[in-house]
Amino acid sequence: MSIMDLHLNLELARGYKSATQRARVMTETWAEENLYCLSCSSDQLDPTRPSRKVVDFVCPSCEERYQLKSKSSPFGTKVSNSAYDPKIEAIRAGTTPNYLFLQYDRSSWQVRNLFAVPGHFITESVVEKRKELRPTARRAGWVGSNILLAHLPLDARVHLIVDGASLPKEDVRKKWQRFLFMRFQRAEERSWISDVLLCVRELDKEIFTLSEIYQFEKRLAKLHPRNKHIRPKIRQQLQILRDRGVIKFLDKGLYQIKKS
Repeated sequence: MSIMDLHLNLELARGYKSATQRARVMTETWAEENLYCLSCSSDQLDPTRPSRKVVDFVCPSCEERYQLKSKSSPFGTKVSNSAYDPKIEAIRAGTTPNYLFLQYDRSSWQVRNLFAVPGHFITESVVEKRKELRPTARRAGWVGSNILLAHLPLDARVHLIVDGASLPKEDVRKKWQRFLFMRFQRAEERSWISDVLLCVRELDKEIFTLSEIYQFEKRLAKLHPRNKHIRPKIRQQLQILRDRGVIKFLDKGLYQIKKS
């Protein structure tokens, strides 16, 4: 596969009355024809059986799993997703799929933006429990979830297409590999790494101090109520991020974000 064709095939939408169905068939077909695996060298992804509700595509080489979310408007702070309890179970078991967030333009019917969020960045801190459906609803009692994109560090977004331009595959895959180590951590540790990294990013500074990160102590304590030693845990995550080449120690209590 060479350069991505960003055009959606309008011919596929003929015969569908629902706008949602038309968009779904066009975006899923586009993904099948254009997407590639981010985790290995495979230049294709295979669609899964319709019965596999939480996975849309699987890499035929490494079996990496992906779920596609598409919409015509830009993705905001949260995205509605599947049932809450199974999602939490998947997070704790380390079986959460990777997510692909595709935004298309309805006037030109072209893909405008596409970014991936690795499954290891989907932690309990970024999943919101929705209200139970009312007794009159078709699925009465069902409890869904939201993925809180605003609670993810910018490092969790691996961009494939930006403003109608596809990025080089080698650059995309290199960024994907940068945080792959999180996959092999326990669920709680993955959450800590992501949450502390979000705090670092929120400072919006290349060089920052430990005392500045301590300002997020109350937030982190709320996210991790079982941990009574928040500051030592913060220092531990900063050391992990240093060992993984994300940040650099400059001096005692002084850090620098390394360019990816």
